[in-house]
Amino acid sequence: MSRTLVLVRHGQSEWNLKNLFTGWRDPDLTEKGVEEARAGGRRLKEAGLHFDVAFTSALSRAQRTLKLVLEEVGQTGLTTYADAALNERDYGDLSGLNKDDARAKWGEEQVHVWRRSYDVPPPGGESLRDTGARVWPYYIHRIQPEVLRGGTVIVAAHGNSLRALVMALEGLSGEEIVARELATGVPIVYRLNADSTVASKDVLEG
Repeated sequence: MSRTLVLVRHGQSEWNLKNLFTGWRDPDLTEKGVEEARAGGRRLKEAGLHFDVAFTSALSRAQRTLKLVLEEVGQTGLTTYADAALNERDYGDLSGLNKDDARAKWGEEQVHVWRRSYDVPPPGGESLRDTGARVWPYYIHRIQPEVLRGGTVIVAAHGNSLRALVMALEGLSGEEIVARELATGVPIVYRLNADSTVASKDVLEG
């Protein structure tokens, strides 16, 4: 019984590079992001992981990351489900803005609160708690059953949608999870107990 769950944050996107709030906007990966995804795939192959099913968001940077990872693993035809429940946090009125321009408009302290608080959303957008409210049910009903029946499952998504999953898996508080950084393209491998708790965790860094 494998009961393995792998989480991968998408590789660097064009808007990450430009220091823009991305959210539900849909920029592609940079060349560096492509290589980050491929490197993550190579580390998964070296670890001997073979997947039964994949999940990703409705956004192309996560989908392309998954595609590149699976190419490296040698599983290009893997059954894959894409759903907006796994999308990045919606930054609302901040989407598309340079982070420095946002600080000039609203003030550094306010932008910091929007970025790093657990439950304060930016105007027209989602807080991390709001993001979790759509990620957690999808995980419980769609992803977790695949893992608990003994499967090896990969999820390629975004910094904040994956933070919501990590928060639930590791039992973290709101304060703890907003301080947690997830590196782009670096797989996190969880092995679960039969009761869905975490038995082990490995971060496959280069």
